[in-house]
Amino acid sequence: MTEITISARIPRDMEQEVEQLMREERLERSAAIRKLLHLGLDRYRQDRALRLLAEGTVTLSRAAEIARLSLWEFVDVVRDRKIAWVADDALEDLRALSRK
Repeated sequence: MTEITISARIPRDMEQEVEQLMREERLERSAAIRKLLHLGLDRYRQDRALRLLAEGTVTLSRAAEIARLSLWEFVDVVRDRKIAWVADDALEDLRALSRK
């Protein structure tokens, strides 16, 4: 994997939190910042995938791909976040079928 250098200015309180992470996990600054960036990107991908799914723009399987999760992991996230991704009328049809 090719690495690049990124420079960014952050508020002092954020720097203090990075330093706390460095101490707690015994990481160098660059490793701590990479870890935080990785966590933030994971969250961003999940949020984006959930939003697109809720809007009906993508299918469940495509949303899982966007989130970079397996379908089953993504289903858990959808359930945990209580995201409605099936149209109400489709749910009613399923309920009616299950009653028969």
